[in-house]
Amino acid sequence: MNEIENKFIKPKWVRELFRFLPVKSQFVLLGNVYDVYPFESGNSVTTLNMCDFLHESFKEEGYDFIVKYEPLIGFTLLEGDAEQLNAISGMQLAPNGTPENASLPAAAEAIRKIVEYNGDRENKKANAAVILNFSSRMNTLCSSDAEVFFYHAHRLSMTAFPKKFDTKESETKASSKIPLSRYSPLLWISERESDLPPWLTIDNPRIRILPIPKPDNDIRRFIIDSIAPKIAGYDAMSENERAENEQLFITQTNGFFAGEIISVYQTARRENINFAEIGEAIRRYKLGITENLWAKLDMKRIAEAESILSKSVMGQGAAIKRAADILKRSVFNLSGAQFSKTSQRPKGVLFLAGPTGVGKTELAKSITELVFGSPNNYIRFDMSEFGHQHADQRLIGAPPGYVGYDGGGELTNAIKQNPFSVVLFDEIEKAHPKILDMFLQILDDGRLTSGRGETVYFSESLIIFTTNIGVYEQLSDGTKRQIVKPDMKYDEVTEKIKDAIDDFFKFRINRPEILNRIGKNIIVFDFIRSETASLIFEKMLSNVLYLLKDSHEISLEIDEAVKQELLSHVCKDLSMGGRGIGNNIEEILVNPLSRELFNIGAARGDEISLKKIYEDDGWSVEIEKRKP
Repeated sequence: MNEIENKFIKPKWVRELFRFLPVKSQFVLLGNVYDVYPFESGNSVTTLNMCDFLHESFKEEGYDFIVKYEPLIGFTLLEGDAEQLNAISGMQLAPNGTPENASLPAAAEAIRKIVEYNGDRENKKANAAVILNFSSRMNTLCSSDAEVFFYHAHRLSMTAFPKKFDTKESETKASSKIPLSRYSPLLWISERESDLPPWLTIDNPRIRILPIPKPDNDIRRFIIDSIAPKIAGYDAMSENERAENEQLFITQTNGFFAGEIISVYQTARRENINFAEIGEAIRRYKLGITENLWAKLDMKRIAEAESILSKSVMGQGAAIKRAADILKRSVFNLSGAQFSKTSQRPKGVLFLAGPTGVGKTELAKSITELVFGSPNNYIRFDMSEFGHQHADQRLIGAPPGYVGYDGGGELTNAIKQNPFSVVLFDEIEKAHPKILDMFLQILDDGRLTSGRGETVYFSESLIIFTTNIGVYEQLSDGTKRQIVKPDMKYDEVTEKIKDAIDDFFKFRINRPEILNRIGKNIIVFDFIRSETASLIFEKMLSNVLYLLKDSHEISLEIDEAVKQELLSHVCKDLSMGGRGIGNNIEEILVNPLSRELFNIGAARGDEISLKKIYEDDGWSVEIEKRKP
């Protein structure tokens, strides 16, 4: 424990608990009940679990008996005289407070005696607090007796009465006005209000519901103030440096449990992380891995990203330049830096728009290979499969009580297993608008909560969206009209597609906030022009020749005149982009070639010459074996 300079203020729910003790006989503590909570003792603050926190708090307030009851475990005396409590309740607790097991009906009777006991002539001390720990489990573990227990508890909430306090013993603060009477409360520790019968808590004037949130900014500050001096390098820092790093610690643990903040501190101590690098300790705790793959990238390859990506995606110079800039920004961790120096946003966001078959998905694969060494090391979701409102359960998992809850979601599970990922959301416009809402949290906070309540972090991920918005528009009669055409200049294509994207998010699905978080990361792809089509054709043809040679040791030679004729047929219609070129090569060359290889009995080591291609009731080729 360490002395703190700032005045400690107890959490709101604690102050509310003791403020209502004169008028409420039972309290339901729900929500963040399995965390640790700061408790002030003298001039220092320490953290305690819920039962210990309540024990110390009620002890400080002058309560004579503090008793804990757990299903299957029984009663434990936390504070008070065991023999005296045995006489009051009829239990047989050992003097050292060893738990006594009791069925729920028997426990209900013992609790009634403790709560209603008001002392006698020999003993005036009778103020007690009874903690019902793990009360959410009563129904599942002791279902046959739980209803009886809940009934007696409900009745007790009405029949209990407040008791007089000895003000000298209960006075804890000079400024506090101690009431003359308070209840001996029953304290339910529950995960959710729904874990208890509605008839027990709803419209019951004697029961107070106290939601317990995660630590707010002030609570985090007090915890961090008490643990920061124990982290290496703290003493060597100036006052300004300490204040700056403490504020960083506070900001980056927003949404953390108090116990998680303690875990970050333990990570820093265990792995000898200097307080000046407390952000690294937070990152390691959140991601669960030590090495930072972004820091291990080959900077020389990233510097040459534009030329490397151009080898895979042809004819998209402007798009590749933008993508390379975003990638380089990601490597230096500058995404979102203009908004906050503690930004937890994804490493980078790319929104790839344009006609079909122009290289959007190919660029995503190429970026993945450049960053992580393999073009297949990315997570892909075809958003056409998420057109239904409730299809988000596939991504984040089903909520509690629904089938598949224990399995988690495909997206959250994948990021939890590998935070260093490229995540591709293909054809984003086909997803249901309510599913798109989850991207608000991903793009802004870099995190997402699964159906199981687990938080996964996207701060080390690269997010890529693809879309065909702006290429076609659907008319009132259900038909489609092409908005952008290959005869348009790239600047005109870009303007029309960006206008369509703007209209889609702002007016069609009424989600301008998503567009705002995508920002200026929209990259528009051009149509495949004739000069680019020739390059794509050459690359695809070489792939065919290579695989034939590599797999079957068959060499295929194509006369230049035949190649030019093949090119003219394959690239005659470029409306379907590079993918269309590949489909044409398959139809015009690959299929008839495979047929003829069987017809001539081609074998390993053969050298084949392609002499002719022609269309006769479908496409055909003429080949012959070359003489050795």
